[in-house]
Amino acid sequence: MSRTHEMIRTEIAGLVAEYHAAAFAPGPFRPGEDPVPVSGKVFDATELQFLVDSGLDFWLTAGRFARQFEKEFARWWGLRECVLVNSGSSANLVALSALTSPTLGDRQLRPGDEVITVAAGFPTTVNPIWQNGLVPVFIDVRLPTYDPSPAMVEAAIGPKTKAVMIAHALGNPYDAAAIAEICKKHGLWFVEDCCDAAGGTIGGKHVGTFGDIATCSFYPAHHITMGEGGAVLTAQPKIRTLLESFRDWGRDCWCEPGKDNTCGKRYEWQLGELPAGYDHKYTYSHVGYNLKATDMQAAVGVAQLAKLPGFIAKRRANWQYLRQALAPLADVLVLPEATPGTDPSWFGFVSTVAEGAPRTRDDVVRFLESRKIGTRLLFGGNLLRQPAYVGLPRRIHGTLETSDRITRDTFWVGVWPGLDTARLDYIVESMFAAFGRTA
Repeated sequence: MSRTHEMIRTEIAGLVAEYHAAAFAPGPFRPGEDPVPVSGKVFDATELQFLVDSGLDFWLTAGRFARQFEKEFARWWGLRECVLVNSGSSANLVALSALTSPTLGDRQLRPGDEVITVAAGFPTTVNPIWQNGLVPVFIDVRLPTYDPSPAMVEAAIGPKTKAVMIAHALGNPYDAAAIAEICKKHGLWFVEDCCDAAGGTIGGKHVGTFGDIATCSFYPAHHITMGEGGAVLTAQPKIRTLLESFRDWGRDCWCEPGKDNTCGKRYEWQLGELPAGYDHKYTYSHVGYNLKATDMQAAVGVAQLAKLPGFIAKRRANWQYLRQALAPLADVLVLPEATPGTDPSWFGFVSTVAEGAPRTRDDVVRFLESRKIGTRLLFGGNLLRQPAYVGLPRRIHGTLETSDRITRDTFWVGVWPGLDTARLDYIVESMFAAFGRTA
């Protein structure tokens, strides 16, 4: 009897599981020989099976896995709408761009309007501000939480301020509840960049649920991975329509890929200066992009999403392990603390070399890297010192002293779920040795 394609598909899934067991079998950790990456992906045979299953469909753009992921991720996050995109950076671009839509009337962000953000962070939280002709207003952050206070945000509001867009740095939430109230009082849009923070809570409520829009990243370093990928989340259906438009070339049509005439009047619209009846599939209401993810990426995301609670728990446990073990170094390192009232979903374990310490940040980082322990800086440090941003319009409120100190003295090591006790102990031993001490 000839085999059907479904029978072959089932056989392929079994072979993929066998392949995973043979190709990705873990080995013992050899301190000093094996690298201890600052981040990485954790997966099993399921991710490979879903990826291959999607490939066998040969539906190369967004499809059934993308729809499933959007639905399940929105439900997990506790928000109504999720729009899948090709990266966390694209998520930030789409989120802020959506707020420039003329359909928002008096609340539309227009060139020259101001957006409050922090100076110390990752470029793609800030880049969309400039890319949309807006003006960033930079404020400082605080140690040892690496977040801005609500008072700092409110003090920076000026007559041109129309929005706030700030990342939950390294997974440690800022007080988004209080900032949301400030934004409501002053009529400002609030975008929460949660690319480092999926699963963190403030008063038991998810980060990303306080503002108008939240963003997330699925780069391999993040809490779940699609390889590349990101998402934009909102509770407002109207905003979802705008997010999809800017993601999908700026089109006015909301048909899914491969679908036609969802509105039932494809040739009955009259928009702009187009002739009546112009094909709605080729009518553009915004200056948009093509930032869609593929169904193969989404397939990996669906498998990863089932593991997300466990990943978050492991990140928290690893962070706590390092925090307790490194406590004796508090005289030479400013050790991190969670923002009061929060339960972070940690991205990394961040430290700032104390003033007067016998080693510099660069000394410590080079020592750890010589032992094959991965380190990172707090991304771009004070972004205003980056060459890309010289001469661009901006406003600075207050000083950026802490941001400058972060640029000079701050680094972080990993807490990702792939780190076991042996690797964590090696990190601890090496951090003590960097200061000439024994753990």
